[in-house]
Amino acid sequence: MSIRGSKSILHFISGHSGREQEISRLFTETFTASDGADEGLLIGALVDTFMQSTPASDLFVFSACVDQTLVGAIFFSRLTYSADDRTVFIMSPVAVKTQEQRKGIGEKLINHGLAHVRDKGVSVAVTYGDPNYYSKVGFRPMTEDFARAPLKLSFPHGWLGQSLTAEDLTPLQGTARCVDALNQHDLW
Repeated sequence: MSIRGSKSILHFISGHSGREQEISRLFTETFTASDGADEGLLIGALVDTFMQSTPASDLFVFSACVDQTLVGAIFFSRLTYSADDRTVFIMSPVAVKTQEQRKGIGEKLINHGLAHVRDKGVSVAVTYGDPNYYSKVGFRPMTEDFARAPLKLSFPHGWLGQSLTAEDLTPLQGTARCVDALNQHDLW
């Protein structure tokens, strides 16, 4: 999909094959600029692990490019609930190059990713982040009584979800389990 701007074209790419270093560098640099070097290294290592070891059936990666330059990327990974048969994916992490932020690229990329995973049968999307930002793309706050997180949340008000079907979001049942790459206490 491409969106034409006044001078350049924003387009989206699915997958990460052959672009792993570029995507890793984007996350490391963006999180370093916003949250410091330690966070940049942590998130850079996370995306490396996602791309190297998460089964393709448990991972979606989407990138935003302006002309031929990578300006943003998002990851969706499987989240399972022991007593719930709905297909759930968590959207995390998300990065847009620092100099490209506040131009609507992140929202367009997230909406593209949500539409794609919906088309692939995902019925619920969750994320963990800034409620003010993610509410712009349909996410709503959830409590852990409504949907347990796989690990203890350090920022409980950032636990958010949305239904990707015509049905309202109802509580997710059972114990939550994330993919191995996300199964780290310092990420939650």
